[in-house]
Amino acid sequence: MTYRDILKHYWGYDSFRGIQEEIIQSIASGKDTLGLMPTGGGKSITFQVPALAMEGICLVVTPLIALMKDQVLNLQKRGLRALAIHSGMERQEVLRTLDNCIFGDYKFLYVSPERLGTEIFQRKLRKMRVSFITVDESHCISQWGYDFRPAYLRIAEIRELLPGVPVLALTATATPEVVKDIQLRLGFKHENVFRMSFERKNLAYIVYRTDDKRRELVRILSRIPGSAIVYVRTRRLCTELFELLQEQSISVDYYHAGLDDVTREVRQQLWTKGEKRVMVATNAFGMGIDKPDVRLVIHYDLPESIEGYFQEAGRAGRDGQKAYAVVLYSGSDDLTLQKRLNTSFPEKEYIREVYEKLQYYFQMAMGDGLGCVREFDIDDFCRKFKLFPVPVDAALRLLTLAGYLEYTEERDNASRLRFILLRDELYRLREMDEVSELVVQAALRLYTGLFSDYVFIRETAIASFSGVTPQQVYEVLIRLSKLRVISYIPHRRTPYIIYTRERVERERIQIPPAVYEERKARQEQRMKAILQYAKQEQVCRSRLLLDYFGERLDRNCGICDVCLSEQRALGQDPKQEMADYILHRLAQAPCRALELGLGTSWDHKGLTEVLEQLIQQQRVRVEGQFLIKNE
Repeated sequence: MTYRDILKHYWGYDSFRGIQEEIIQSIASGKDTLGLMPTGGGKSITFQVPALAMEGICLVVTPLIALMKDQVLNLQKRGLRALAIHSGMERQEVLRTLDNCIFGDYKFLYVSPERLGTEIFQRKLRKMRVSFITVDESHCISQWGYDFRPAYLRIAEIRELLPGVPVLALTATATPEVVKDIQLRLGFKHENVFRMSFERKNLAYIVYRTDDKRRELVRILSRIPGSAIVYVRTRRLCTELFELLQEQSISVDYYHAGLDDVTREVRQQLWTKGEKRVMVATNAFGMGIDKPDVRLVIHYDLPESIEGYFQEAGRAGRDGQKAYAVVLYSGSDDLTLQKRLNTSFPEKEYIREVYEKLQYYFQMAMGDGLGCVREFDIDDFCRKFKLFPVPVDAALRLLTLAGYLEYTEERDNASRLRFILLRDELYRLREMDEVSELVVQAALRLYTGLFSDYVFIRETAIASFSGVTPQQVYEVLIRLSKLRVISYIPHRRTPYIIYTRERVERERIQIPPAVYEERKARQEQRMKAILQYAKQEQVCRSRLLLDYFGERLDRNCGICDVCLSEQRALGQDPKQEMADYILHRLAQAPCRALELGLGTSWDHKGLTEVLEQLIQQQRVRVEGQFLIKNE
């Protein structure tokens, strides 16, 4: 089968988009390849199609467990053989998965970067026939990037184990500096970059300057219909804005890393299906979202970098229809960003203090530690030593970069279940409703040994077997746990620390300039860039964003707030200018009336008068909820 035959057979598309086919041909010919594609550009097609055409298995390195599971499930639904190694799997399950990759004719193995360095993985990898390595979110390998992850550096070790196997690196956010560094770190034999334009012609970038962000948030969400994401910085603000929007009768939910996985999965599904319109979330929400009809992404707090903003804003309008990326900016954001910078880079003496207290916490003797793995409860640690979690987290990440330890949240402990009541007592129990009966029976049929010890379970498997939802399974297990029928430990993501060298004296801790001063300077530059983006009102916002990523746009976008302001300034008659703009917008695509004024200072009365005039002149007509331009 040709590449296009494969695309048509498994995905139903007649042709490739953008640079997809060029990337496919490059990696299939054995060349190390870097693909720069914006969010929604179809990155997965560039490695999934050639992997099916080539002999062997494609090794896919990706940092997000949830995204990994989703992609494997989607491939399996298409009848394709794919597996994943992620945290929460028992040793025997990992061994079985790796053996299947060696002997089972599988085409895809997804793995997190942290797993690459384990002895068991490397031993089994030598026996696999690997067609090529795909590195998703490849900007994470660059120390110049905004999201550097040390575990990505292990990919270079894997390349040594697989000589002659090419690598395909993919990213949606990389400056020219990072593009060069990715290729260097991954050991490209020759520079080989394919770039897809990052321009989003349907996405209007808008900055609102306001001293009352809450009122502005409600106004925008009330004015613009459709699915929306509101990004915030903290979990506390996440719940506060959720409550505010609920009071305004807006269909809303919230999402952050502090919620258990079942709750997060249920909430994301409700939003994806349109049963909840707005999701208020921290940046834990977003990677792998498969929802093309998001009409609005609002950043309530100013992001820390253009890279992060561009990726999150790009989740709007992936269906090609009109969408908005809005930043709410106030003068206090400057100070807030500066505080974040200082928190991310605490004083070096503080970092040494955290290191020393960590040794007391784990009771680690001088000279011991190398290779030790310890679960780490940051809240418990901070309580014992009267420290604050945010700077402690930053200190541990800097100690990781300096090579003293590895601090990661990759370990993902699956839920565990044990029955407290004996089997005979369970059958005599009369307090269970029909749903509880279904859940209990499903658990007993799917898992053995539940009456003797804790057993790892998956709520989604119990839900599928019993015919109820994962949320119902979770609620039943919590209720039965409170009744002392079972002991249930829900799924949780556990941070842990690996000692990469033996314990040293506090005074000998060295934090080199490349880890501290140089990184802090680069972060400060990124902070200045996002502040400039928010403050300036002269340059087209789309041009400014693209310029940051090294792409030159020779025209203005015409739809951002800066462009609209300039267009209005040139007009003699404000109402005529408004009418011309409305006709221009409707010539591109039908619109709802409420959408037309976004990014402008038009009052509702003036907009209504102009629309009524255009309708009377039969230049515009109304069909359902939409305005359509008459030809």
